[in-house]
Amino acid sequence: MSNQILKPVDSSKIHPLLAHHTAHLGADRDDIRGAIDRLIHNLINIEDKDGKFLLRLADGRVLDTKGWNGFEWTHGVGLYGVYKVWELTGDPKAWEIMTSWFEARFKEGMPSRNINTVAPFLTLAYLFDRTGDRRYLPYIDRWAEWVYHDLPRTEEGGFQHIVYNSVNHQQLWDDTLMMSVLPLAKFGLLLNRPHYVEEAKRQFLVHIKYLADRKTGLWFHGWTFDGRHNFANALWARGNSWVTIVIPEFLELLNLPEGDAFRQHLVSTLEAQVKALSAFQSPSGLWPTLLDDPTSYDEAAASAGFAYGILKAVRKGYISRDYEAFGVKAALAVRRHINDAGELTQVSFGTPVFNTLQEYKDIPLTSMPFGQAMALLAMGELLVRFI
Repeated sequence: MSNQILKPVDSSKIHPLLAHHTAHLGADRDDIRGAIDRLIHNLINIEDKDGKFLLRLADGRVLDTKGWNGFEWTHGVGLYGVYKVWELTGDPKAWEIMTSWFEARFKEGMPSRNINTVAPFLTLAYLFDRTGDRRYLPYIDRWAEWVYHDLPRTEEGGFQHIVYNSVNHQQLWDDTLMMSVLPLAKFGLLLNRPHYVEEAKRQFLVHIKYLADRKTGLWFHGWTFDGRHNFANALWARGNSWVTIVIPEFLELLNLPEGDAFRQHLVSTLEAQVKALSAFQSPSGLWPTLLDDPTSYDEAAASAGFAYGILKAVRKGYISRDYEAFGVKAALAVRRHINDAGELTQVSFGTPVFNTLQEYKDIPLTSMPFGQAMALLAMGELLVRFI
């Protein structure tokens, strides 16, 4: 595990690189839009043909986390990526994909409640904002109440990362911020329940306290109060990328004034992380799946999340423009990993908290809805730069 002291970014070396990339992007705008269309097509057509990635539960349920017709965090992130494309482009195909997904799930019935199955309701809340469709409201209300009142808690009131196949007793994961905390804040604003928003803010503080690594500014994947440790002390890329995505999203959603102490705390936390990321980016433009271990494979989904979060945070003025070139370099590297079929390659499968670093390095690579969606986010941020 690296304990190196990171040097300040040399902005004099960044801006010429950014100018080069911006010129390159100007010639490839149509290519990026075409990549977005192919990513969406691939997202809704991914199949687990041999059943290798099915989640088989002890009660006999079999969950398809890879295909489009399941109900998991993978689909929640997928829907959010599609929503962000629709928000930017108004693409009617994107709208149809989202609404038809929910119609199909309503007919099937709701899954058991856990941290991850909350994730799709973030997009449903945005759809309700746009349509006022009253059929959506009871679902949002019931799941919001479960998160606030009934989701299991750790010591100090943190959201315990309970999932389909494990209660993860007394565990905090950085994934939780994306899957349940951001949705809770949106629910609070939508339903005029400010106590939801305050609870979401508290969850950020608890997770920062136990998951942010003070030595590097990066984040550990998990923490357990049962033994009080960070498991393998893994500075896992995709877990970190949820943080890079969700802090700008949360700040934008809450629209806190610049002098607000909570806003300042999140901004400084994000900038510390992005500063560390700038030191660990691979020459390829991606990041390794264990950020401080260059012998671990480069992982494209996390890198797409970093690209999105960095570029959006710069655009919104949350962090210094000195970091923009790292986000552009990452986004272009992600584009190179979108093949002609629209698949984002070099994506690691769903990953629990492990007790050894080697287990992170052994996770197989496969196309996944969340990878497609994270690439959509990154490509969307590139498109914003043409406006």
